[in-house]
Amino acid sequence: MIRQTAQDVETRPTQTVWGLDADQLHARFWAARGVQVVCRGDETPVSNDAELFLLVEPSHYCLFRIDQIIDTLSWLKPTLLFVRVHDHQEHGYREQIVTDPDDRFIRFHREYGGSDCRLIRAAVCSNPQLADLWRSAPSNRDGWRLLRQNVAQVHRTTISINGSAYYKHLDDERTQYIRELVTIWRRPDTAIRRAKQMLNGNVWIDHKASTHVDTRFIGPVWVGTGRKLDEIDSVVGPAVLWDDPKARPKADHVKWNAEDQDAADEDALSRPRRLNQIQKANKRAFDIVAALIGLAITLPLYPIIMAIIWIEDGKPFFFAHRRETRGGKEFPCLKFRTMRNNAEQLKQELAEHNKCDGPQFFIEDDPRITRFGRFMRKCNIDEFPQFLNVLIGHMSIVGPRPSPHSENQYCPPWREARLSVRPGITGLWQVMRSRQDGLDFQEWIRYDIEYVENMNWKMDLWIICKTIRHLLGLDRQSSSKPNNDTTESD
Repeated sequence: MIRQTAQDVETRPTQTVWGLDADQLHARFWAARGVQVVCRGDETPVSNDAELFLLVEPSHYCLFRIDQIIDTLSWLKPTLLFVRVHDHQEHGYREQIVTDPDDRFIRFHREYGGSDCRLIRAAVCSNPQLADLWRSAPSNRDGWRLLRQNVAQVHRTTISINGSAYYKHLDDERTQYIRELVTIWRRPDTAIRRAKQMLNGNVWIDHKASTHVDTRFIGPVWVGTGRKLDEIDSVVGPAVLWDDPKARPKADHVKWNAEDQDAADEDALSRPRRLNQIQKANKRAFDIVAALIGLAITLPLYPIIMAIIWIEDGKPFFFAHRRETRGGKEFPCLKFRTMRNNAEQLKQELAEHNKCDGPQFFIEDDPRITRFGRFMRKCNIDEFPQFLNVLIGHMSIVGPRPSPHSENQYCPPWREARLSVRPGITGLWQVMRSRQDGLDFQEWIRYDIEYVENMNWKMDLWIICKTIRHLLGLDRQSSSKPNNDTTESD
């Protein structure tokens, strides 16, 4: 058995991709979700602009879905959320770190056995002062104690979730962690500006790397700075081709707020297309004319729709949810009510069945939806009142899907891009999404960014035509509609 010592860890050459080592990649993965990783004892300052803080011990990497965390924070509103991450992967052994009473490293202790069900502790909060308290703690034990002392028991809660946990000091663990990260993180450009997508959507490459025209990529692959693949026939992923040490770039900083995004260099994540005054006026004029035509056609149906809603589930007829438009300004997004009056209570009970990988909520045959509501969603009738939002100026006919602040907090670069234009009744994501399990949120980011970077009247007309074809049943697309309401009992 080869034993790995702390000295081995410290002297191992550092590998990077796009200038980022394994620790920095872990931080960027969570930054893409609006979360700053705060390690106990780390020198990185806590940002006041991060939406959430993930407090972890310095020896761990942890990966898990964030939707359950967001739901718990939204419903219970704790000041501090303790998280138990259960890892049921076959690691092949159980690794323990032996420390003295002051939490100083003594040795590694590895036990071999069957399956390795690993449990690590973490915490999530939105208070930067609390995160800094954890960061500056002299030991892990002191850190957990300080958190409990500074947050009353009534203001903290604990949840258990399934995820992945890795010990960063072991080569094989770090390799497994990198392979999983490459597999699950389908849009690294949301937090890493140097990452550029090749025609093969699974391959991300630095602009200072090169590949041969005949190079084949199988599976997800990240290609680092300075790498040249002239003599490689194929690359099988998930894999990372690390930076050439001679060409390794300097790691940039995470951009947490709009000011940082505006100051980003030429490799920034997204560059929203700047419309001139004539183009803006033309788009607004088109929105007004289209909204008036839409209202003229749909208004006669309002009394019938309202009567059916009242017969099945009573009042109210409309649902107005707070969404964000340009610059993050909130507005009431109008819809015919499609859910039962107890929808919020039912959502809490059904949270574990959510099929979306991001902040949305979607399950098949959602019991919160009324019978007539299901018909309205299938035919998009529930969105008729949004023509009023277009007339007022809250929305456009075509644009990103209107979302509340609780959803827009994911991925700051994506948030700033999509809030640079008015949200739309329809959009590129709505007509292009695949509805594959685990990809919905990734596609949402991709198509929103693609729209704001390339929007023009031809694209708008193409999206409108695709929407009409879908409504008429001429396009084969999932008839299941996402829950745009978040909850209808707010």
